[in-house]
Amino acid sequence: MRTDHNSERSTVTTTPPTLPAPDAVLTGTHIRLEPLTREGIAELAPALRHAEVFAGGFGGGAAALPDTDDAFVQWYTNYSPSGESARAYLVRDTATGDAIGTTSLYGANFSRFSIIIGYTAYTPRVWGTTVNPDAKHTLLEAAFSGGFHRVAFELDARNERSAAAVTKLGAVREAKLREDRLRADGTW
Repeated sequence: MRTDHNSERSTVTTTPPTLPAPDAVLTGTHIRLEPLTREGIAELAPALRHAEVFAGGFGGGAAALPDTDDAFVQWYTNYSPSGESARAYLVRDTATGDAIGTTSLYGANFSRFSIIIGYTAYTPRVWGTTVNPDAKHTLLEAAFSGGFHRVAFELDARNERSAAAVTKLGAVREAKLREDRLRADGTW
């Protein structure tokens, strides 16, 4: 699924887009996106280490669910996107201060002015609330204000809840990638 900044734009931009600074905190209406650190991953472990979170495909599915908080920290440290073309965030509820999820900008293609939003998971208690739309709008604003023209959302084909959520944001389904990634349970 994808959303475009302004497909009617007639001028050509030649200045490459930029990601938010590695230490930038992005603020939404109800959430704050903080750069994800190992300490943040440890804080997220009890919020995300639930069968329901992994059942939708997060982390490769239910078979990837770590059995302890320490195992989650080790697993997610290797799983989350990193490098010059990515920014992984801890999602914090500004009202309570709780770490409630994670989401990322990654796969930046600076010559094509495109980027992906994904690696998103929230504690089940915030599902269906303003958290996900607020986080996604905050990331979309960061991407488009940084000069990106195209933002894609990646999600597991089995995750109907996530597909419905990004559709509500105005994303348009363009393709279904078949056998793109191996899930933890051995399925594609």
